[in-house]
Amino acid sequence: MKKIGKKLILIVVIFWVAFLYYYITLPAINIHSAGFWWFLLLFLLTVGAFFAIRRLKATGSIRFQKSGIEINSGKIGFAKYIFWLAGILFAVYVIGSILSSPIVNAKKYQALMEVKECNFVEDIREVDFNTIPLLDRASASILGNRKMGSMVDMVSQFEVAEDYTQINYKGAPVRVTPLVYASPIKWLTNHKNGIPAYIRIDMTNQNTECVKLEDGIHYSESEYFNHYINRHLRFRYPTYIFSEQLFFEIDDDGVPYWVCPVKQFNIGLFGGQTIGRVVLCNAVTGECEDYAIDEVPQWIDKAYQAELLMSLYDYHGTLQHGFFNSILGQRDCLQTTNGYNYIAMDDDVWVYSGVTSVSGDQSNVGFVLMNQRTMETRFYKVEGATEDSAMSSAEGQVQNLKYTATFPLLLNIANEPTYFMALKDDAGLVKKYAMVNIQKYQWVAIGDTVKECKKAYNSLLSTNGIKTTDVSGAKKAKGKIETVSQVVLEGNSHLYFTVQGYDDLFDADLTNEELVRVVTWKEGSEVTFSYTEGDALSQVTALQ
Repeated sequence: MKKIGKKLILIVVIFWVAFLYYYITLPAINIHSAGFWWFLLLFLLTVGAFFAIRRLKATGSIRFQKSGIEINSGKIGFAKYIFWLAGILFAVYVIGSILSSPIVNAKKYQALMEVKECNFVEDIREVDFNTIPLLDRASASILGNRKMGSMVDMVSQFEVAEDYTQINYKGAPVRVTPLVYASPIKWLTNHKNGIPAYIRIDMTNQNTECVKLEDGIHYSESEYFNHYINRHLRFRYPTYIFSEQLFFEIDDDGVPYWVCPVKQFNIGLFGGQTIGRVVLCNAVTGECEDYAIDEVPQWIDKAYQAELLMSLYDYHGTLQHGFFNSILGQRDCLQTTNGYNYIAMDDDVWVYSGVTSVSGDQSNVGFVLMNQRTMETRFYKVEGATEDSAMSSAEGQVQNLKYTATFPLLLNIANEPTYFMALKDDAGLVKKYAMVNIQKYQWVAIGDTVKECKKAYNSLLSTNGIKTTDVSGAKKAKGKIETVSQVVLEGNSHLYFTVQGYDDLFDADLTNEELVRVVTWKEGSEVTFSYTEGDALSQVTALQ
């Protein structure tokens, strides 16, 4: 009976150790999870070691003495079968890893992402500068920490998380990030009420809000025990292999959620990773909804991590002629550049990156847009400078100030593919803005404000024979002309006029062929046109 009792205690101890390991590491119970294989291997090795030591001790082959452990050769009995099983599992793991790799599955990896070649002018509309994000993640972090510093009722208990997920919120690009407990002690005193707020930053005007919640966030990455979001998900979905990065988002009502992508392996045991499902977890209540990737709600902006999309495109671009060609000959091998940014389009967030040859030259053959919700991928053949070259070109215009450029956004200005970037000082504060033509990257415009930068770039394009019609934020006007006069500015003819019911003074540039018929306008003429507002003059953009 004593022997049976000891064995039961031993078994209980082993299983408790296994449970603690599982509780801490949270491997998915899934053959496609490398963590699950290591969990099994460690469990078998631990059990085998216990049985081996007991066997050796029983036969006198091992003795525990004060001077140390004395071990003699001896049989380990049943333990050897456990070690054999562990060895077989390890061999299967190694072989499975090799058979899942691009070395033997180049064609399958190359076909993981379907890429559609599209037309830049048709797909990318001329930009509305009221809707483009002017801040990068680093600048958003500065604003978020500054806002948190002003919240005297929370600053001693909470800090700002470094998530800063970029999403579309009510038609505007914003970054959102939750607060986190400042320390384990602060968690102990505050976790009953939860995290009381999150930070929301409008990327177009830098407006920063600390959005307070009626009910606090009880499920997050800064929680402990079963409210730790990864543990909460694991116990709800023990077989799902969740992405390493969960996305903090808000719905159209401002309710916080965790968007939790579920990995799908399409090649062998561990290869060809994409996203197969998305679990949506309410950060306040912990309620979860499970969606197939093609059924994800429209308001969710991120299911695919940007780095995953870029790696999938790199497989598509480099493995066209097999794995060894991607390493040796490198014929027709293309890859993304060393950075990315986000573009809001069709109420989705798209990852933008340039595409260049693997030889590392300083030019792009085009660029790629990848939808973070659907994985839809579009390639645009536009030869020009790489982002790094454009950044260096912009920095060269202000080299005396030693400003550094942010990774650029891709814009359509007068049907010209254009890089737009902020120039920041050593403190990380935005001081100027720059626009660089992708195809002719020596064309650089700098301005203290976006409006000044845009004006300088349009002037630069006009100087080089490219017609510009700024339609960003365009409005329509209709009425009778009150006053009209023709003026000459810098050798170009303009028509200044006012319209009944409007306080604006309108300017029509007569060098624009589409506006030349305004010369027939007189006082009392009924006119309809589009315009963009300005500080002193409102610019006519189109006639109706």
